[in-house]
Amino acid sequence: MSLLLTNATILNNNNEEQLCEIFVDDGKIVSIGKKLSEKAKQVIDCKGTLVSPGFVDVHVHLREPGGEHKETIETGTKSAARGGYTTICSMPNTNPVPDNVDTLANIQKVIDETAVVRVLPYAAITTNLEGTTLSNIQALAEKSIAGFTDDGVGIQSAGLMYEAMQEAAANNRPIVAHCEDNSLLYGGAVHKGEVSERMNIPGILSLSESVHIARDVLLAEATGCHYHVCHVSTKESVRVIRDAKRAGIHVTAEVSPHHLLLNETDVTVDDANLKMNPPLRGKEDQEALLEGLLDGTLDCIATDHAPHSEEEKSVGIEQAPFGIVGLETAFPLMYTHLVKKGIITLRELIDYMAKKPAEIFNLPYGTLEIGQSADITCIDLQADHVIDKETFVSKGMNTPFNGWDCKGRIVRTIVAGEVVFEEADHA
Repeated sequence: MSLLLTNATILNNNNEEQLCEIFVDDGKIVSIGKKLSEKAKQVIDCKGTLVSPGFVDVHVHLREPGGEHKETIETGTKSAARGGYTTICSMPNTNPVPDNVDTLANIQKVIDETAVVRVLPYAAITTNLEGTTLSNIQALAEKSIAGFTDDGVGIQSAGLMYEAMQEAAANNRPIVAHCEDNSLLYGGAVHKGEVSERMNIPGILSLSESVHIARDVLLAEATGCHYHVCHVSTKESVRVIRDAKRAGIHVTAEVSPHHLLLNETDVTVDDANLKMNPPLRGKEDQEALLEGLLDGTLDCIATDHAPHSEEEKSVGIEQAPFGIVGLETAFPLMYTHLVKKGIITLRELIDYMAKKPAEIFNLPYGTLEIGQSADITCIDLQADHVIDKETFVSKGMNTPFNGWDCKGRIVRTIVAGEVVFEEADHA
């Protein structure tokens, strides 16, 4: 179906706002101009909104199959659409695990039937995420996957990671790593530092993350593999990744909104909505993450959307599972606390959330360009609102940002020319 967006405010290459029209046909952007002559079956007036490329999130947990009480592919993708995301990459910590082509095919069937945004699933590096036997990487690499990861579990064996990287490189697929050396965990639930001492809770050493990254970048150099680091959280990790990039190693990395906006001093009460893995680190770590984002060491922003039930999160920090939700809060939080405060530009934020994640994973999305998929997010930058977990589309309400005042609201999300989310008062 053809679609015409009128009164669309976009950012040009000079980071300047300009008014235009966008004509879409057969799911693709056909033309962009001040006044177009094409006639469309559907016309949408975008007056008062910024029209952005659809966001891309390379780190999302959809929980289905096996964890449908936390989230489903349907609810998770509706949550993504409400957050302005048009493409998301789903992690393989499901039950069963997509460590073979049959399970992957079953998950893909549910995606095809219920997802409202584009979902690229990851396949597991190892069988059942156990870290002992490699999955059939060659067979899985032939399918429509984002890459390979055992996210939630660090690959403990250097030899196994070396072999995985060899296989992934041979099949032109990235290895996406949750970096955590289990021998350095010591049963930790929060960051090893001020908060663990104050609350008398076992702490997670920063070394548990940075040691794994240091090991893996050398393995990536030896194998020629594209190595992507999940949810970077420590200053040492930023330093290792920066040095690896300077050495010409093909490493990319993401940072999550909660690690940019919070640190261990924000853990003032025993609230499991402040528990995630990696944990909220020290203030110096938080500052290093922002510096790393600004200088290009960290390539993109990813939510690590990790829904859990309220019951699971009600048992306190030590016993509750790690993880918070983030799809519906990422843009307003980043816009309010980074763009409105002059730390980054709006163009940079959109690049971190759309263009760059697509680029580093070689995905043909994340831009408003003629001939590309019509993945479009419309944003009311002037809208004031308060984050209210009770309104989330996601089944998960586990967020530390409930009650935060924000500016900027997603009002419409379009995937391949089809409107998949629209606020009632903007319909």
